[in-house]
Amino acid sequence: MGLRFGLLGTGYWARETQGAALAAHPEVELVGVWGRDPAKAADLAGHLGSRPYDDVDALIADVDAVAIALPPNVQGDLALRAARAGRHLLLDKPVSLGLDVADELVAEVESRGLASVVFFTNRFSDNVNEFLRTATSEGGWHGARATLFASIFQPGNPYGASPWRREKGGLWDVGPHLLSVVLPVLGPVEEVTALNGPRDSVHLLTRHRDGAVGSFSVTLDAAPEAGAFAIDLYGEPGWRSVPGGDRSAAEAFGVAIDRLLTQAKGDLGDPCDLRFGRDVVAVLVAAEESARSGRTVHVAEATGSDPVTSG
Repeated sequence: MGLRFGLLGTGYWARETQGAALAAHPEVELVGVWGRDPAKAADLAGHLGSRPYDDVDALIADVDAVAIALPPNVQGDLALRAARAGRHLLLDKPVSLGLDVADELVAEVESRGLASVVFFTNRFSDNVNEFLRTATSEGGWHGARATLFASIFQPGNPYGASPWRREKGGLWDVGPHLLSVVLPVLGPVEEVTALNGPRDSVHLLTRHRDGAVGSFSVTLDAAPEAGAFAIDLYGEPGWRSVPGGDRSAAEAFGVAIDRLLTQAKGDLGDPCDLRFGRDVVAVLVAAEESARSGRTVHVAEATGSDPVTSG
């Protein structure tokens, strides 16, 4: 019998990425599926050959680990409930919409010796990780430049109906992907300056601990002809373009499962664990505060908290 998993969430991502990978993994037993809509939970559980649960705490009680495919304002509370029950965590990015929940999650996981992985999709492709290892060993980087312009609100896009993406925009949805490949090379962010722009874009400058500077632009509502996904490093070695991942999302999630299993067997620690996920949230909170206040925000001073949700 493999590690017993519960899947929380019933949307497109839960079905096509997390659920597909969990159901196919040879070292996982997908015990059940829970969702905020019981009918959708029943449908997805049937599709995956698993069992629907009406009570999320009952599912948490029956498993060793949870995979969560829910909006970040919902994910945080459920992840805390699972961690307090002693369950390992495989979370989506961002782990929460504020530092209060992110800090609580880190404290719970570390105090209980639990495994944790946050799924930054491209960080689970070998070509991206090899690029980051090489770039880090080279050193001498002065900064990064990136444009992540998506256009998800066009007809037929599976993510366009997501209320949290409409509210929080590209900063919180694609921003984590950007930070997940920049932070390992440039190091921790100390301060952020951000501006809001046309089509719900956010433009930010990041100053990193060793003096490097990042310049980033993100949106989910770009003009269809203006889509772009490019991340470049520059410095003494010249210019380097960060590659896209060489795995599909479901294949990458299978690697994330592998890395959680390794930790669950006693080898705790992962480059994309909850502490790293928390540090990404801290940068996003600082950027949001900067755009709102019109001033530079030191990441250590960011105080954002998760909004109250209605379920």
